[in-house]
Amino acid sequence: MTAALESSDLATILAQALAEQTLLLQQILARLDRPQLGFHDGAGAMRVYANRSNGGLWYTVVDNQVQLIPHTALTGYLTDISFPKVERRGKECIKLQITLQGDRPYLIEAGHDSHFSKGFLSAVALLIPAQVQTPVTISPQAGEDDSVLFCRLFSGGQLVKASYDDETDWRLVAKAAIAAVRNGQPH
Repeated sequence: MTAALESSDLATILAQALAEQTLLLQQILARLDRPQLGFHDGAGAMRVYANRSNGGLWYTVVDNQVQLIPHTALTGYLTDISFPKVERRGKECIKLQITLQGDRPYLIEAGHDSHFSKGFLSAVALLIPAQVQTPVTISPQAGEDDSVLFCRLFSGGQLVKASYDDETDWRLVAKAAIAAVRNGQPH
């Protein structure tokens, strides 16, 4: 009887081990099944300019050469929003800088008062911490005017619908967007 009991115990232990192994395998497959983040492989941060001035929706500069980005969306984790003063074309100006972690860090820059920035900030200000903890997708959208670029933000595959007008308090919206990102970060 002891041999039969031991055999039964061994079968239970093996069944538990197989169940644990199956769970681990499912977790690994779930991680592999996540959407790829970012544009391409590479090391270091990639600075992306959301601006239509070079004939595309967004671009990067490599070795002083403008390179249009052919992709229509960038997916990653929002990690920071800031408004640095920078020098562009010999003038000091304020830019919106979005830090997104994809396959590498991305720094997306746009004029602080552009439609792209306004759309982005309005949408992020509506996000709850759980949405900030998952990847978001930023997609520039051309306006009818060749100089206008809008920003569409997706969370969980759904467009975050946010509106604004001439009466919008942008300082308040920017503070809410920054707070949404900072409150959504793991501690």
